[in-house]
Amino acid sequence: MRYSGFKVIREALRGHKGWGPAWRDPEPKSHYDIIIIGGGGHGLATAHYLAKIYGQRNVAVIEKGWIGGGNVGRNTTIIRSNYLLDGNEPFYEFSLKLWEGLEQDLNYNAMVSQRGIMNLIHSDAQRDAFTRRGNAMILNGADAELLDEAQIRAEYPFLNFNDARFPIKGGLAQRRGGTVRHDAVAWGYARGADQNGVDIIQNCEVTGFRIEDGKCLGVETSKGFIGANKVGCAVAGNSGRMMSKAGMRLPIESHVLQAFVSEGLKPVLPGVITFGAGHFYVSQSDKGGLVFGGDLDGYNTYAQRGNLPVVEDVCEGGMGLMPMIGRARLLRMWGGIMDMSMDGSPIIDRTHVDGLYFNGGWCYGGFKATPASGYCFAHLLANDAPHPVATAYRFDRFDKGRMIDEKGMGNQPNLH
Repeated sequence: MRYSGFKVIREALRGHKGWGPAWRDPEPKSHYDIIIIGGGGHGLATAHYLAKIYGQRNVAVIEKGWIGGGNVGRNTTIIRSNYLLDGNEPFYEFSLKLWEGLEQDLNYNAMVSQRGIMNLIHSDAQRDAFTRRGNAMILNGADAELLDEAQIRAEYPFLNFNDARFPIKGGLAQRRGGTVRHDAVAWGYARGADQNGVDIIQNCEVTGFRIEDGKCLGVETSKGFIGANKVGCAVAGNSGRMMSKAGMRLPIESHVLQAFVSEGLKPVLPGVITFGAGHFYVSQSDKGGLVFGGDLDGYNTYAQRGNLPVVEDVCEGGMGLMPMIGRARLLRMWGGIMDMSMDGSPIIDRTHVDGLYFNGGWCYGGFKATPASGYCFAHLLANDAPHPVATAYRFDRFDKGRMIDEKGMGNQPNLH
């Protein structure tokens, strides 16, 4: 079924009786060419591009829960490519370009809204740093615009310009950034992969790998053994636990990152705003709620819930930036499990086990990276070579000292 405005009108007139399931719910076959562990955004995107771009149709995605139940549905929906380092900026710019064509590619309304993102500047040193970042973005083909205080006042008159502790001196804008409906990304990629012959197997937990003579032959699951020529792992915050089943210890820690949404408000935020004097970022959803977040909780966990000290810290950041939100009621909160790498940048690489591949370590950047992550992982699985924009995302960078430390925080994952 192909979606269109005409189809919506037709089904409305017919009582919506013609809609079918967005994807099949098949039983697993005994063997696949490629198995993707993880039915989140990255796993589903990998399967979609494997089938559509690289012609790999005998593919399965194995998900222990339901599609959209993990981090892909537990984030603040922001997309951007405002990175600094050469190892990151081309990759995230590639991802943003894929976002721009995603709905046409998938024939699915993912609610891509390029409303822009504004990183506020609060000191002269920060202006210098953001000027450098903006130049790096432009050199890599992205858009960047440095704004002064008067321009910020004109666009965002409701911000707290009178706080002597955190004066707003300008901002770095990326007009092509914005937000996307996170659930729709999972559903769209699942539908796209299914239409190209991929089996999406839900409620099927991978319990181990079958490895013989250094080669991965497939996976043990709650539905029995499933053989494969290649196995790719894309399970985000569960990366450490999953790869330990193959005898691997990853340079990754799992931390919880909380996100929040307020009650519905009238339109007030024209785009995404980040507070440069603290870790706080906010946008407004199409339903009117303010969607915002901040720092990690700062301790290792696999729990999809957070603690009150971070709630307080994030709300303080919001009040410092926009005191007007003090009267808004917090509607709900949730947590996602972040796979935090040692340098704050991801890994897309082959492992030492023949036929076993890994995609993880996305830290805060997982959602915005979804299309490029899937595309580059599909390229690696299909060609056994890294995609040109992902050549730096290798395991051996930690041995060779080729760190991609975007924030300059060293090897402390909880600080990235």
